[in-house]
Amino acid sequence: MDLKKDLQNLASQSRTSQPDITKSFDQSIDDLSRSGVATRALGIGNQAPDFELPSCKGSRVRLSDRLATGPVVISFYRGAWCPFCTLEIQALGESVKAIEDLGASLLAISPQSLEAACKTAEDNGIPFDLLSDERNDVAREFGIVFHLQDEIQSIYKEFGLDLALVNGDDSFDLPVPATYILDGDGTIRLAFVDPDYTRRLDPSKIINTLRELRNTGKKG
Repeated sequence: MDLKKDLQNLASQSRTSQPDITKSFDQSIDDLSRSGVATRALGIGNQAPDFELPSCKGSRVRLSDRLATGPVVISFYRGAWCPFCTLEIQALGESVKAIEDLGASLLAISPQSLEAACKTAEDNGIPFDLLSDERNDVAREFGIVFHLQDEIQSIYKEFGLDLALVNGDDSFDLPVPATYILDGDGTIRLAFVDPDYTRRLDPSKIINTLRELRNTGKKG
């Protein structure tokens, strides 16, 4: 799976089939970029906050427990209703063995309810932990939460997407898609935060960073 190519193809298809709606989405991306959310988010060298969230595997996952065994990769995604997020989650699923072979854990976090997260895992055959961060409490600590613009809310409703039902609240707050790599001490060694939801960090870059951490002894 070539994630970058697949994302570009999906974006191109959307522009061709729904030009008016895409224009509204582009404006929302510009607004979010100008808000400075990416610069306010936690970045390289910052300490990641500890957290505990329910997993679709039926357990609760505490970050500090995972860090005790090695680096942790965290992917914040908006939800399975977002096709770009689904492509990213699928690509991570294909790369999870390579990530785990390098001694790291992989966690994906969304504001979806636990039930919705479990359906995402089942529908896509996801072998790693999908965590439910209802109300975006953890995403907020990473500084990546934004409020979905009213116009985009209306478009989603026209598509039949009920975010309040999927996420279990009616805040219409979402995380900016982001990927973090933490060393064993919980220090952020890679931070990818992009207001443009059509772009994601390629798994190959995750694997290369984990190799660098292993070679420099940054396991924790």
